[in-house]
Amino acid sequence: MKKIIATGIIACCMLAAKAQFTYDYLRAADNYYKKADYFSAARYYEKYLGAADQKLKKDEYSPYSVPSSAAKKNHVPVSSRQQALYRVAESYRLLHDHTKAATYYGKTLEAGAGEFPLARYYYAVELRALADYEQAEKEFNLFLDEHTTDDNYTESARKELMSLRFIQTQLKKKDLKLYNVQKAAAPVNTEGANYAPVWLNENTLLFTSTRVDTTAGRKQSHINRVYTTAVNEGLAGEVQPLPLPQAGSTHQGVVSVTPDGNTLFLTRWMISSGKKVSGIYSSRKSGNGWSEPVLLDSLVNAAGYSTQQPFVMPDGKHLLYASDRPGGFGGFDLWIAELDETGKPVHTANLGDVINSVADEQAPYYHLPSSTLVFSANGRVGMGGYDFFYSKGSLDKWTAPVNFGYPVNSVKDDIYFVSKGGARNVLEDVWLSSDREATCCLELFYLKKILPKKQVSGTVVSCDDKTPLSGVTIHIMDTIQQKIVHTQTTTGDGAYSFMLDEFQPLKAVASVSGYSNGSLPFYTPQDKEAELLINPAICLVKEVPPVEEAVVLDNVYYDFDKATLSATSHASLDKLVALLTAHPEISIELSAHTDNKGSESYNQRLSEARARACVAYLISKGIDKDRLQAKGYGSSQPIAPNTNEDGSDNPDGRQLNRRTQFKVLRE
Repeated sequence: MKKIIATGIIACCMLAAKAQFTYDYLRAADNYYKKADYFSAARYYEKYLGAADQKLKKDEYSPYSVPSSAAKKNHVPVSSRQQALYRVAESYRLLHDHTKAATYYGKTLEAGAGEFPLARYYYAVELRALADYEQAEKEFNLFLDEHTTDDNYTESARKELMSLRFIQTQLKKKDLKLYNVQKAAAPVNTEGANYAPVWLNENTLLFTSTRVDTTAGRKQSHINRVYTTAVNEGLAGEVQPLPLPQAGSTHQGVVSVTPDGNTLFLTRWMISSGKKVSGIYSSRKSGNGWSEPVLLDSLVNAAGYSTQQPFVMPDGKHLLYASDRPGGFGGFDLWIAELDETGKPVHTANLGDVINSVADEQAPYYHLPSSTLVFSANGRVGMGGYDFFYSKGSLDKWTAPVNFGYPVNSVKDDIYFVSKGGARNVLEDVWLSSDREATCCLELFYLKKILPKKQVSGTVVSCDDKTPLSGVTIHIMDTIQQKIVHTQTTTGDGAYSFMLDEFQPLKAVASVSGYSNGSLPFYTPQDKEAELLINPAICLVKEVPPVEEAVVLDNVYYDFDKATLSATSHASLDKLVALLTAHPEISIELSAHTDNKGSESYNQRLSEARARACVAYLISKGIDKDRLQAKGYGSSQPIAPNTNEDGSDNPDGRQLNRRTQFKVLRE
């Protein structure tokens, strides 16, 4: 009996001790969560859940259920098990660990999510980030069914559904083979975050990193600092800290250098009680290093708000930046400050509602060769998370932002962009940061898009019978600058073809002896991914013959002994219609002729009737009757003998004499 009692006492003590440990885990997790130390909070919530799940079901865990002296000490209110599940999910979401976040949001929903109405929304967001598009779409639709309040989350869920459709389209793009995206190798990408690339000079890249700094002390091992590396054709070399003063636990990074290389603008921030408060500083070049950064005044750094991510415009006179200061459209907006000759801001303004939205716009960058503003935003239809958008224009006028699409963007966060591309191709030589291949943090990537040449082809034909014309000179005209940019000659099949860097408004002008010049304007195809534009045929009209020169119309026939045109005559008369249409300045006489069989009066009447029939046909095709004269000559103007020298009949000669012809009367 004593052994049984002793065993029971030991078991109770162990249970009480375990309960106390479980309670301590939960209390520690709650404390870390309140301080926004989500990494530590997640670890302790998982310790609590691991211990609690061994003895509890889905009902709420309460450490008070175990009567022990240890469990009665120092109790403070702690989270329920359902709250712990939700908070660990939130912690991993804020740490950008999408896999674990999705797992715990799923468990929260299984445990009953009535207390956490946004659990399903964030679950769907994490599923989208994990490329589980089908399930993400289902969860967003369920959220919209359950969440009856018409608020920002409802609007965001609707946008997410549109984004899911956008993603599916992007993944099927025809030009994906043109992109090359590579994650930078070590030592550029190491443990921690590596992001915000910017060129210090032609071959030196600056970036921000939270990599372990063994010289900075244990408590500062993951502080954001600025580093430098030499880069050659997308390959980085040794990484070194930038000699930029940085004291204590201050984070600094996201830098921009003035065009003369003498001033560095940077973001500095502190994290206090879980809140990040940032400001923009400037530092001057000092020997091989940089001076102590100085905070810009309140014109840029509004008191009580965060200002960050500076970018000096190529003119050195303006500074772009992101801020959640008052006067914006919601979240972080992009702003611009005018700088005086010393680099001091003298005026600032919001970039406006074309660029900014109710969500966040951050990390501005301006690509001078292509006049393109690039920034990241998280509230527009896109691939998900932060996406890169671009807008053409200048400081006071921007076009509507366009999503770069996949694979420039991913279903995770894509933020911070810098390009060495030319005017034609901003994506030709890009460094960017993204967490697309990471569990938690941004990493550096090198991106290169090859733009294939665009082909334009077409043919030149004769208007009268659509016969292809060879030897035609084709001049390609720039209609804006009014100059010839390309010249070639059509081949035997009347074809021409040439290559362009990009489709643009141009005009093809065709010329060849014996025909009037023809032209065809052409533009960019509707399909932006198209690499081939096939132009309609250019139709050339034969040149106008000299005044009073008779031209026989081939294959114009009439019913026997009548003036009725046969259907086979229309093709030849249509050629004449084309000539008259192309040359509205000319008038013609259209005449009919016979051989000498029959009386002169009969042949005269017949020829006049046939000439009138032809003129009537031309009028039916839209030719003004005032430009046409019908004339019958009977047999009075033979062009070949009707009989041979021996007096026998000459059928070939009679056939030539039975003709229809025209001549130009005036121009």
